Amino acid sequence: MAGPGPSAILEEMDEHLASNRALWDEWAEINARSALYDLENFKRGGVRIRDYEIEEVGPVTGKTLLHLQCHFGIDSLSWARLGAKVTGVDFSERAIQLATAVAAELGLDASFIRSDVYELPTHLDRDFDVVYTSRGALCWLPKIGPWAEVVARFVGPGGSFYVTEAHPILWAYEDDFTLKFPYWEHEQPVAIDVRGSYADPAAEVRTEKEYSWNHGLGEIVTALAQAGLRIEFLHEWPFVDWELPFLEKRDGKWWMPGALDGTMPLMYSLKATRPA
Repeated sequence: MAGPGPSAILEEMDEHLASNRALWDEWAEINARSALYDLENFKRGGVRIRDYEIEEVGPVTGKTLLHLQCHFGIDSLSWARLGAKVTGVDFSERAIQLATAVAAELGLDASFIRSDVYELPTHLDRDFDVVYTSRGALCWLPKIGPWAEVVARFVGPGGSFYVTEAHPILWAYEDDFTLKFPYWEHEQPVAIDVRGSYADPAAEVRTEKEYSWNHGLGEIVTALAQAGLRIEFLHEWPFVDWELPFLEKRDGKWWMPGALDGTMPLMYSLKATRPA
């Protein structure tokens, strides 16, 4: 049975999504000048896509690639440097302005659209060889079923969808490594007081709250399959790419310490395809 349409979802969650959009407008500015993103160094060359992503997505030279929830475009422009013809999408107007400016400055084959993911079919009418999304994106979406329908809408015949993300079990933990938040999808968002940005915790931010939703791994896989995509693989990883208080850093990644090392998933990657 189909769930509520995108407009109904946005109307129901308008207050929460509006707050998140205002927050990401602020974070776009903060993150673009942060040491974590190191935008000026990125402009001099290189890519920020992880090696395992490049291997799992496969060659993108000459392919069209849609990046959902692209922030201010560093990962999108990394795919462009790898040869893709990129379209990036984000609901933050400031992030899209920054991404567009950087793409023009670097002369890369990438364009950007400001749109909520759920509303994207009203702003874009084409399909792509690759649809891509990555870390820290899905928790900002209240409903995973309609998201999967949008994803499938833009995967062309013979094309693929790829996501690499924090594992839903990780989002269920508080910073002190206690289980606190829902694992499965939940109606009411988790509300957290904003303190700076994840890229610059000391930055001044006016938005007071961030709102997030978890989605179980089974819910994500099932939603994509029900939307008409074929699951090619689901890999679970025992590390994440960013700092968390209960993790230890080794070899550029963050792992569980001590006896728990390697015993639970912290990230995953999934690839799904549409038959030619």
